[in-house]
Amino acid sequence: MADATENPAAPATLEPLPSTEPKRSWGDVAEEEEEKEKEERKQQQQQQTANTSEDKSTAELDVEGLTIDESKKVNKFLDEAEDSSIKTVTTGDTPYTSATTFEDLNLSPELLKGLYVEMKFQKPSKIQAISLPMILTPPYRNLIAQARNGSGKTTCFVLGMLSRVDPNLKAPQALCICPTRELAIQNLEVLRKMGKHTGITSECAVPTDSTNYVPISKRPPVTAQVVIGTPGTIKKWMSAKKLGFSRLKILVYDEADHMLDEAGFRDDSLRIMKDIERSSGHCQVLLFSATFNETVKNFVTRIVKDYNQLFVKKEELSLESVKQYKVYCPDELAKVMVIRDRIFELGEKMGQTIIFVRTKNSASALHKALKDFGYEVTTIMGATIQEERDKIVKEFKDGLTQVLISTDVLARGFDQQQVNLIVNYDPPVKHGKHLEPDCEVYLHRIGRAGRFGRKGVVFNLLMDGDDMIIMEKIERYFDIKVTEVILRVRNSDEDFKAALKAAGLL
Repeated sequence: MADATENPAAPATLEPLPSTEPKRSWGDVAEEEEEKEKEERKQQQQQQTANTSEDKSTAELDVEGLTIDESKKVNKFLDEAEDSSIKTVTTGDTPYTSATTFEDLNLSPELLKGLYVEMKFQKPSKIQAISLPMILTPPYRNLIAQARNGSGKTTCFVLGMLSRVDPNLKAPQALCICPTRELAIQNLEVLRKMGKHTGITSECAVPTDSTNYVPISKRPPVTAQVVIGTPGTIKKWMSAKKLGFSRLKILVYDEADHMLDEAGFRDDSLRIMKDIERSSGHCQVLLFSATFNETVKNFVTRIVKDYNQLFVKKEELSLESVKQYKVYCPDELAKVMVIRDRIFELGEKMGQTIIFVRTKNSASALHKALKDFGYEVTTIMGATIQEERDKIVKEFKDGLTQVLISTDVLARGFDQQQVNLIVNYDPPVKHGKHLEPDCEVYLHRIGRAGRFGRKGVVFNLLMDGDDMIIMEKIERYFDIKVTEVILRVRNSDEDFKAALKAAGLL
C-alpha cells in the first residue's frame, strides 16, 4: 500500500467522455492518446521556461479522463510518476471522483474496520483510488481494468463485492471466478479477512479433495452471500441447481484475459455469464487482469456492454521495482549450477524464491537435481494432487519453505510478499509455438516478486539460440533492455553481487 508518510491532498475528478462522442474501443484509445500526448508534451515544454521542478511535474501530469479541480490544490496522490501510465475512459454522464482516503468511498464502519484493523491499510493505492469510485458509484457500470501486478487489484474487486452485499439477505449476491484453485482460495482468504466484521458469509467453489468430497446431489443449496471459485466447479453447481443467481449484483473475473481467452476458459466463462444474465436483473461485471492481449481485448469489448475502462500502456507494464537480468548458460547443468552456486548462495537471506519451469518434466528434473545437491525445495504443477498442492502452497506462504519450483500454475495472481527472487529456468512460450514467447505469462511470472512496489530481481537462464530469440522478442514487446549478467569460467560471483546490489537486495 502507499506509504503512510505521503500527504493526502484534494481529489482529482474523473470526467467521462462527452455523450455526443462515439464510445472509443480499448485499442483505439492507446493509439489516439499517444499522438495527443506527444503534442501536449511538446507544447508544455515550450511553456516551461522559468517553472520550478514542482510546477513541471504538475504541468506534465497527463492521465486520460483525469482533470484537476483548479479550485483546490493539485492532488499529489495522483501526481506521481507511477500514475502517469494509468488511463481511464468512462461512458455515460456519471462523474467519478478519485478517493484520497477510504472514507471518501462511503464504506460501512464494519468494512473500514476490516481495512484498517485487519488489513493494516492506511489509504488506497493508486489503482484503488481511481477504480473503486468507478466500481462503487451508481448506476454500477461494468469495468474492464488492467493494472500492474502487485498494485492492489484484489482489494479493488473484493471491496467492491463486500460493499454490494446486503448482510440480511441469505443468498448469493457476489461471484468471483478465478482460473486456478490456489487463486480462488487466496482471494477467499482476503475477502474473509477484509470482511471479518461485516457478518457477510462466503464459500469457496473449487474441486474438493477426496477426504472432503460430497456428491453434488447431497449438497444443500448455496446460501453464502459471496462465492469465489473456479469455472468448472461453479458450472457444475449451477447445472445441479445448487447455486442460483437471481439475487446476484456483481460478477468478477480475476485474471480475466485467461478466463476469456479461447485457449483458456472462454466457453465456461461465457456460459456462466449468459446464465446469470437470464436469471438476474442488472449485474455489474468487473474484469481484472495485469494483461489483455489484442484478441481478448476485442472479444471482451464485444460481450461486455456499457463499460468503463482502466488500463496501462503496454510499454509501461513491466515492473520498475523488479530488476530483470539474463544469464547465458552453455548447457542444462550450467543452469542448475548457477541456481546452486550463485543465486542460492547469495540470495538465501533475501526472502523466498520461485523458480518457473515450462513443463512437468523440467520441474521434476530440476527438483531432483537440487535435492541431490542437498537443497530443500518444494515443487508444484498441475498434475500434483489437490491435497498436496494445498499443503505445498500453505507451507510456502507460512515461510516453512524458502524455494518453490512451479510450472505456470502459480504464475498468475499468487501473492506472497516475501518473494524477492524469481528465476525463469525456461522462458515462457505459447503452446505449440516454441519460438513465440508468451509475453503475458512472462509479465505475470516476474510480477510474483516486487509486490506493492517492494524490491525484486528476476534471472532469466538462457541456454541456446532459441532461448535467446525468445528473450529478444520479450525485450522488443515491452520495449526494455534486459541486462546481461556474465557467467564467468571461474567461480566469481561479482557480477551476480552487483546485480543484486542494483536491485536493492544486497
